[in-house]
Amino acid sequence: MMDAPPMLGNRQPDLLRLLATLEELLAIEALDLATALDQACARVADALNADKVDAFLHDCASDSLVAVGTSPTPMGRRQHAIGMHRLPLANGGREAAVYASGETYATGHADQDPKQLRGVVEGLGVRSTLIVPLAVDGGRRGVFLVASAQPDFFAPDDLAFLGAVARWVGMVAHRAELVARITTDARAEGRCSAADELLATLAHDLGNLLAPVKGRLQLLQRRAVREARARDADDGAAALAAVDRVIALMRDLLDSSRLEQGLFALDRQPDDLAELVRATASALTTPETAIAVDAPDEVIVVMDASRIRQALENLLVNARKHAPGAPIHVGLTTTASPTGTNAVVTVADQGPGISPEVQVRLFERFARGPESGGLGLGLYLASRIAAAHGGQLTLDPETTIGATFRLTLPLADASTADAPVRANG
Repeated sequence: MMDAPPMLGNRQPDLLRLLATLEELLAIEALDLATALDQACARVADALNADKVDAFLHDCASDSLVAVGTSPTPMGRRQHAIGMHRLPLANGGREAAVYASGETYATGHADQDPKQLRGVVEGLGVRSTLIVPLAVDGGRRGVFLVASAQPDFFAPDDLAFLGAVARWVGMVAHRAELVARITTDARAEGRCSAADELLATLAHDLGNLLAPVKGRLQLLQRRAVREARARDADDGAAALAAVDRVIALMRDLLDSSRLEQGLFALDRQPDDLAELVRATASALTTPETAIAVDAPDEVIVVMDASRIRQALENLLVNARKHAPGAPIHVGLTTTASPTGTNAVVTVADQGPGISPEVQVRLFERFARGPESGGLGLGLYLASRIAAAHGGQLTLDPETTIGATFRLTLPLADASTADAPVRANG
């Protein structure tokens, strides 16, 4: 950390609030850069009770740091009113120094630091400030800072937390810039191909970023359990569940992109579909939602077990979402057809059913009903996984209560599993 007057206060950080902030940063959906960074700054300001939070990015044209994102606080609004949201590097200041050096800065007495800009100290009344470098897509692009009008306001742990948050803010900025860039390309090269590139890029990058965050959350949650901090342990578990949901979404986005590009590979082997159905249902059963399974002892199908599990999970999650708290029934039978013998898995819920308007595009990518809160990928992926196995996913038109989906898979000879199968997009 660069030299600065001594001083951070003794305010203790709220672990629960900090964990919640990381979770909220994951949930930012704004696609334009300024809106995304404004939302990130607002969340951090709430978490640290700061008077101002900024995401400054370097503007090459003016050689200045520009507050692209600022918290909607009185000090944040005053900063823009007096022009302190644009800081030419030639004017110096601690913000410029952190951007140039990549070192962090912290002080509880900014008014005693001769290297602080007068506009920061006198115009805004800043006394405590933390500044960390802000990297976007692997390169230093600006600084992220929090400020307070109170002296000795921030704790040493707040600086470490701000460094972690800055990495997430950099990811948010990178995502927003990717969206803007790919949207521009889409106008010239076609929206569909550009959208697939965007999905694959975001899913891959976010998946890599989520892995270390999940590991750190697991450490925090286990520590809370060891120290008998029940509320912290529960909040840690909730944060981990949120990360797992994002990871599942990233998986679906990647699979969706691969399907459209014809790069969806299967590793098919003879396996017991009955046992897979029972195991998947057991894993998704909750105290609120019971899943009953009616299946024979064994049904051998040549399949990619991980992909069929994914299709079953999507069907069960869909049923649980549209009929919360109601039991779900899963059946498995074998039936003869003119082309051979098939295994048929049915998933029946007791929800409101599916309107005819939605049925016509039910298995399309990004198709969603008016009450759906997801991306519309679950049924699409389940349908394409079935098709890749030579089967199909259909909606039973004769169901009068709720919705019943039928996943049909051919019972094939083991010789069909000699080589991987690719599903054409």
